[in-house]
Amino acid sequence: MKALVFEPFSGASGDMVIGGLLDLGADESRIRDAISAFDLELEVKEVEKRGIVAKKVEFMSKRGAGSVRSYRDIIKTIEDSGLSKEVIQHSLNVFERIANAESKVHGEPKERLTFHELGDLDTIGDLIGSSIAFLDIHADMIISTPISVGSGFVNTEHGSLPVPAPATVEILKNTSLLYQGGPVATELLTPTGAAIFAHFVQHSEPFLPQMRIEKTGYGAGTRDLPMPNVLRISIGEIEESVSLLRDEVEVLETNVDNVTGEVLGNLIEVLMAEGAKDVAILPAQMKKGRSGHLIKVIVTPQDASRTAYRIMEETGSLGVRVMQVKHRFVANREQRKVKMRIKGVEKEVGVKIGRDAKGNLLNVAAEFEDAKKVAKELRMPLKEVIKLVEENARKRHIM
Repeated sequence: MKALVFEPFSGASGDMVIGGLLDLGADESRIRDAISAFDLELEVKEVEKRGIVAKKVEFMSKRGAGSVRSYRDIIKTIEDSGLSKEVIQHSLNVFERIANAESKVHGEPKERLTFHELGDLDTIGDLIGSSIAFLDIHADMIISTPISVGSGFVNTEHGSLPVPAPATVEILKNTSLLYQGGPVATELLTPTGAAIFAHFVQHSEPFLPQMRIEKTGYGAGTRDLPMPNVLRISIGEIEESVSLLRDEVEVLETNVDNVTGEVLGNLIEVLMAEGAKDVAILPAQMKKGRSGHLIKVIVTPQDASRTAYRIMEETGSLGVRVMQVKHRFVANREQRKVKMRIKGVEKEVGVKIGRDAKGNLLNVAAEFEDAKKVAKELRMPLKEVIKLVEENARKRHIM
């Protein structure tokens, strides 16, 4: 498989991502043409950072300082750009991660937020430029080694904030990205850089994976640091026995013998709502012959501590084990809505689609709650509705 591998030892920002992808061969003219829709110009030059030559990207407004600052302004500006639906959707998805994080940190609905540091038009350039560059590279898999976030404090519109900035942490915590503090006392990972990684990078590896590197590119940061302030990106071939993605997870376990079925049922709902990837509760024979349950929860490494605390809160358990799991193999997952006629009535039912890294279809499954609702409304067996939906999805929408 063709893999794109990021090494953010000096952190990451939007311009560093674009610079590195351009150095790898992404089409500069496509980005230049696209950002002209926002009255932006692209300047790309080669600079030297501690002996490494890298591409430095800057966006300049033809109208002077950028004026796009509100959530709705930024959304509308991108939606009305006339660019391809694919580029617009990727750009909006990256921006939504930033907006959701800022909303959570500041306790304000995102529709009422004003984006100060993120409001200038060059941020629009980062969103559009990175989306085009990723699409232009056509990688089967995108991987990152741990991201260095820096340390200390950063000056913002809200005053001095700790590094990583709260919004950056909020973006990172909902992903499987690995990150680490240091190695210098400054901000290395920006919220925009974090959001781009969160959207495009499929999983993190502690070290460079085994691969045959074909080409390497470097994107330059703005500051001069004690180490090369560059983002290294390599592209090459990774051989997998099967074309599946890898997902970094941890498995939490605990035994309980005095918890009712109602509490356990509520625990499943609570943990899934708070981001657990899977929850299973199995009957178990406890000491002294007592009946009990074994609780197993799959979570991202970042969520393990918080989830363990939640398990203890809900069940009264005094300890949660972390099992030794390196990773799990997963399919690419997407969700779609399928419109079809059942018994002469048009219905819309969600389906989950699983594909391997090459896009081959592995599975189609109807959303249970949607199918259950249709079965109840039409007085049909649930299994018949599920079968009809999945067959229709395969024939008309998926293949």
